[in-house]
Amino acid sequence: MPFTAAFIAHAPDADPEQHRALVDTGLYRLFAVVVKDQEQSLQVCRDLVGEDGVQSILLCPGHTHRDVAEIAAAVGDNVSVSVARGDARSARAAARAMQQAGWFSATSS
Repeated sequence: MPFTAAFIAHAPDADPEQHRALVDTGLYRLFAVVVKDQEQSLQVCRDLVGEDGVQSILLCPGHTHRDVAEIAAAVGDNVSVSVARGDARSARAAARAMQQAGWFSATSS
């Protein structure tokens, strides 16, 4: 039985049914799913845990402390929920790159 994890990221134009990938080495399965908002994060996490046996969830820095708590409650005590965060310098560098890409002006479709 492989260790199964998921990375959940935010993007303003995301469609979680379309914007997803799976990497499977045999011993490790990693789902990557891009969602638009917290509602989609919750649903995707519930589905991945219930349908695919995800044991560990890593959330992008766009998830707030409240979001993390809601997801942890939704998936239960047997699933690890963590957030990928960097230092302040790293956060500023990522925000600049996102701004240049038009991230904050993107409209949802």
